[in-house]
Amino acid sequence: MATRKRKIRKLRGSRTCGKGSHKKARSGKGSRGGRGMAGSFGQKFSYVIKYMPEHIGKRGFTPPAAVRREYECINVGILCEKVEDYLKQGLAEKRDDKIYIDVTKLGYDKVLGSGIVNKKLIVKAKAFSKKAIEKIRNAGGEVIIEGEQEK
Repeated sequence: MATRKRKIRKLRGSRTCGKGSHKKARSGKGSRGGRGMAGSFGQKFSYVIKYMPEHIGKRGFTPPAAVRREYECINVGILCEKVEDYLKQGLAEKRDDKIYIDVTKLGYDKVLGSGIVNKKLIVKAKAFSKKAIEKIRNAGGEVIIEGEQEK
C-alpha cells in the first residue's frame, strides 16, 4: 500500500489518531484485556488456541524415583542360543536333563518372551513376562521368581 494512502497519514496531528476521546485515547488500561496471560480462557482464548496451542493442557508426569522400576531385560530366545556359552563359562549348570540359569548373575533382572525356546531351561529371575513363562513351560522347563518360594 502506498504510504500517502494510509489511514494514519490522514489522522496525523489529530491528537488521538481516531482512538476516541483524548481523555481515553487508549491511555487508560481498558484496551489491553488484562495483564499478561490473563483472559487466556476468556477474551484471549482464540488467540491462545491459534498461536500458543501448547500453553493450555497437561504435559506429562514423571514418577518419583522411589516408585520407578527399570529392568535390565533379556529375551528367552537369546538365553536359549547362548546356553552353551554360559555352561562353558560356569554361569549355568546342568540339573538332570535341564539347564539351570540364574539370570541375575548375568546382570539381568527380567526375562522377556521374544525368540524360540527349544531346550529345557530352569530360569531364575526377578521378573518374567507372561509370554516368557509360557514359552519356558511349554518347552518343559521351569520358572523361578526371585523372592518367592522355589517351585
